[in-house]
Amino acid sequence: MSSLSKASWLRVGGIGLGVVLLWNSFFVVPETETAIVTLFGKPMWNAVEPGLHFKWPVESLLRFEKRLMVYNPRPSEFLTGDKKNLVVESDVVWKISDPKRFLQTVGDIVTAEMRLHDIVWAALAAELGNVELSGLVSAEPGRVKTGEVLARVLAIAGGVAREQFGIEVADVQIKRLNFPEQNKQSVFARMRAERERIAKQYRAEGEEQAMRIRAEADRQREILLAEAYREAEKLKGHGDAEATRIYGEAYSRDPQFYKLVRTLDAYRKILDDKTSIILSSDSELLKLLTQGRPKSGAH
Repeated sequence: MSSLSKASWLRVGGIGLGVVLLWNSFFVVPETETAIVTLFGKPMWNAVEPGLHFKWPVESLLRFEKRLMVYNPRPSEFLTGDKKNLVVESDVVWKISDPKRFLQTVGDIVTAEMRLHDIVWAALAAELGNVELSGLVSAEPGRVKTGEVLARVLAIAGGVAREQFGIEVADVQIKRLNFPEQNKQSVFARMRAERERIAKQYRAEGEEQAMRIRAEADRQREILLAEAYREAEKLKGHGDAEATRIYGEAYSRDPQFYKLVRTLDAYRKILDDKTSIILSSDSELLKLLTQGRPKSGAH
């Protein structure tokens, strides 16, 4: 009975051990990960695709993140092409493209980020050293070359990281540019002086433009006044000619009546309630006032 019980326990233990070994031999790789099977630290397979897989119990499994990761290097100081010091904060977006090479060269995320820091720093230093400060910070969008600089940094750093460490650098971006504390005041003073110079230039150009506009407006005004005066004189001449013609026609029809009307017009202009005149007995004016219009043919 004791021997049977012992054999049963051995049999149960063996079955349990087999189940455990079998359970550890199967593994699942999700869509967000990739995995490599190793034996005593040496990769036995290439990267394992997502799904259910089998390995021997003596083999080990290393899992790696398949999604994009963001690395934030510590701020670093760089020198621009015109010898200006800049403190640059950047972001590096990356992922593991070759898990086997990644495992053989860096092995883990922390070491990978250290390698990325060195690669991106070297590329940024080389490219920023070829660009003046005005090409990185400017009020004129057309002068900013940050996009071109980052594109070259991405190409250089991406090529090195892919070839040496099995890492794909998806993007490199500058999130902040700053000046070293000891240089800020002098840089800000130069920036203010430059902005004041530009402002004075704009004001001078504006004043010059205003003078040209005023001069052109005055010239147009003189032209318009001259044309208006010429037109007025022309109309006045036509009016005088027409009046002379009408006077002539009126005189030819009835000279005595014409003389009467012209005389009355003259009286209207020279006589009012405040005017006193003395007329002789033979004055034409007196005769006209006392006798009225002379008959035709009378003298």
